[in-house]
Amino acid sequence: MTTKSYTEKLEKKYGILTFGNMIVAWRKSEEMTQTAFAKKIGLSVQNLNDLEKGRRIPSATRAAKIAKKLGLPVMGLIQLALRDSLIKEGFNFEVKLESA
Repeated sequence: MTTKSYTEKLEKKYGILTFGNMIVAWRKSEEMTQTAFAKKIGLSVQNLNDLEKGRRIPSATRAAKIAKKLGLPVMGLIQLALRDSLIKEGFNFEVKLESA
């Protein structure tokens, strides 16, 4: 299953997927506290909290680092981060990344 079709299925069932709510879901599925999860991905607890609440949106580089530490598709997390950034700026664009 491609990242896009998987994301579309999730969003159809649960609403728009953001970087923040994706990492909250991942953390909770691993039954980890914010403190333990922040340590695992190399962030402060406050920074993790800001990402989870959508107060901060990670750069593509940070999204890629988090994806690698979690063993998740890098392109998928970068795509979410970029889309969140565009939405925050008032643009309603779909983001689709492809490998060069």
